[in-house]
Amino acid sequence: MVHTTVYEAMRQSLTQIYDARVAAGTLRPDPAQHGVLPLLEDLRLWLEQNATRRTGLFAGLFAKPLVPPKGLYLWGGVGRGKSMIMDLFTEATAITQKRRVHFHAFMQEVHKAVHQARQKGVEDPILPVADSIARDLRLLAFDEMQITDITDAMLVGRLFERLMAAGVVIVTTSNRVPEELYKNGLNRQLFLPFIALLRDRLHVVELESPTDYRQHRLNGAQVYFHPAGQARGQIESIWQDLTGAAPGAPLRLPVNGREVELPQFANGIGRATFWDLCARPLGPGDFLAIAGAVRVLILEDIPQLSASNYNEAKRFVTLIDALYEARVRLICSAADTPERLYLEGTGAFEFERTASRLREMQSADWGAEPTG
Repeated sequence: MVHTTVYEAMRQSLTQIYDARVAAGTLRPDPAQHGVLPLLEDLRLWLEQNATRRTGLFAGLFAKPLVPPKGLYLWGGVGRGKSMIMDLFTEATAITQKRRVHFHAFMQEVHKAVHQARQKGVEDPILPVADSIARDLRLLAFDEMQITDITDAMLVGRLFERLMAAGVVIVTTSNRVPEELYKNGLNRQLFLPFIALLRDRLHVVELESPTDYRQHRLNGAQVYFHPAGQARGQIESIWQDLTGAAPGAPLRLPVNGREVELPQFANGIGRATFWDLCARPLGPGDFLAIAGAVRVLILEDIPQLSASNYNEAKRFVTLIDALYEARVRLICSAADTPERLYLEGTGAFEFERTASRLREMQSADWGAEPTG
């Protein structure tokens, strides 16, 4: 009891941690962000007090099972600080049985595990996959829940129900209110019980901040650098600033039974070289998946384009079209200005539209959410 008292005396609440960062100048004060912290603090306290005790499906035969509290579904516009708040919470929660993961990456792991279970002849593979996850975790924190794939939509309801029954607390961020998930998707009526589950088992809270902080950091900042070789330090500084110095990890996205990989991903920011994406046999579906998964893409080392690298240039055009339509913020380094990247050869005339889009995407308000 003495140790617990000493720990609690030394321990800072999430609100205190947040206020300290504001005082240090590393965060801007935001009432909407501040208002979410007490709810997360309650979750944090419960997890730290009960993480080592089995709950739900894994409770002891004669032990009274613990009922975990509601998790959190934090939604709101791009750049409002949802990922930052979730990171603050997961980092400060003093348990080892926790995981913070991008939703796309998690679902890809689940699909792979389900496939392996089916190959072993398991009749209902979701059960052992969910139980395996729950055996090691008390807290599962997802970034950017977004469901556009029918295979995800048909699997996620039973998976989450099993995890929650096992006592796993789920915290997730999303750009959409639950009712907007899988909107207009195939067989959507089969997905509706999952929305009801989210509403029942998670606190659904909108982060109503009026400020897009990610956009604010980029407003007026240079986002197109040339020549590329002289911009490596500036690109690295932007990555460090936007991700909060996160190390980043590969993000693998399922596309038509295979996967496309972004070499680095953290807090909604993707990072790759031109060659990572345009020298591989990727198509529109791959680039649409990338555009749907990131809010900002840092693309490095765009070379001079010509007939000699025509296939790579065509993929680059397709990539820029996907990013443009999704209003993804693009930060890039290139051999020359947009208008001088592709001066001659087959495709040079068609590239004029891409150059125009690259120029437009450098504007200070590019990537801001459309109004109305």
